[in-house]
Amino acid sequence: MAHLRVAKLKKTMVNLKIENQIQSKTQIEIVERKGLGHPDTICDLLVDQLSIRLSQIYKKEFGVIPHFNIDKALLAAGTTENRFGGGRIIKPMLFVIGDRATSQIGRKKINLNKIIKKEIYAFLKKNFRFINRKNFLLQNEIKQASSSLADIFKRQQKVMAANDTSALVGYAPMTYLEALVFNLEKFLNAKDFKKEFPETGEDIKIMGYRDGKKIHLVLAVAFIDKFIKSEKDYFEKKDKVKKTVEKYLTKNYPQKISFEINTLDKKGRGIAGCYLTVCGTSADSGDSGEVGRGNRVNGIIPLNRVAGSEASAGKNCVSHVGKIYNLLSFKIAQEIYQKTGKKNTVWLVSKIGQPVNQPALVSVSVEGLTRKEKEKVTSVVNENFLKIDKFIAGLIEGKWRMR
Repeated sequence: MAHLRVAKLKKTMVNLKIENQIQSKTQIEIVERKGLGHPDTICDLLVDQLSIRLSQIYKKEFGVIPHFNIDKALLAAGTTENRFGGGRIIKPMLFVIGDRATSQIGRKKINLNKIIKKEIYAFLKKNFRFINRKNFLLQNEIKQASSSLADIFKRQQKVMAANDTSALVGYAPMTYLEALVFNLEKFLNAKDFKKEFPETGEDIKIMGYRDGKKIHLVLAVAFIDKFIKSEKDYFEKKDKVKKTVEKYLTKNYPQKISFEINTLDKKGRGIAGCYLTVCGTSADSGDSGEVGRGNRVNGIIPLNRVAGSEASAGKNCVSHVGKIYNLLSFKIAQEIYQKTGKKNTVWLVSKIGQPVNQPALVSVSVEGLTRKEKEKVTSVVNENFLKIDKFIAGLIEGKWRMR
């Protein structure tokens, strides 16, 4: 392993270690993506969007972004009665959001509860066709910030101190299977697909596994009962979806890919043998969700990869490394790949109280690394930490977010 101590750069000292990554080909690979309407993904996306908007509102109203973390949220499933031609909501879904946020600086106040409701329902309206205020209730349990963490934000610094000790990791590029699983869910939740198949809900989960060169996918696609006339109609429409997926895979991927859709279905069981929902998500009756159980920031759950210790969604944009280093590690990895064309993994380790532009450790592993490429890696890492204030500004603007 080569150890490089990077020179002091504008008061930023980066402790960087670079090593050669051993080339390896795994026989088995497993990748999952929880789509837009999955209960876990709904939780992640809502608190992530809220953290971005809250940062923007803080900046506008207070001139600074004070302490907040709203990364604790639970979506408790509701209760429905499914019927062919349209079921009904018996008990709505309940979204409980908690943790800490600042609502007052000096004499100036903001109405956190009003902001949270407005932003959450605006996001739902934009992204989901059948989730609304009537079937998706909110419970706000956010309390005032703790004094010790809030004090970090009173220390006048261009770059804030990390408010946690964490280790995050990113990598590039995606494997063939990772990209396939990601792109397929995006295709199934695209506007064009929903226009052709309005009966498919946003809750789409894909589990892909590769054994050698053979790839198999298991898709869970929630159907919306008001578009389904009967059991026969359900299986006919599912078959049409299946043929469209097969056409997409054949067009975009050269190798034969086998797949199944809604494997719990059983003909002759009526409603019970069909995957039906009222709102297009299993959260309306079957499955609850929680922040941090969904996709990583690059949009997939790659079970063969190393993972960091923090979820990104809902964390503070200016001081919480759970957000900053999570997204930054993938950004650095992608830039290294663009510069070298080599597979790589990037670990970023923080220390609470230490400025976020001064990580405790940066470790980069690159496949088949040469001396010249090592210089490029060093340059990419240095550049990103020198300009971390611009990256953080991009986080606040929503430029870098979960996929």
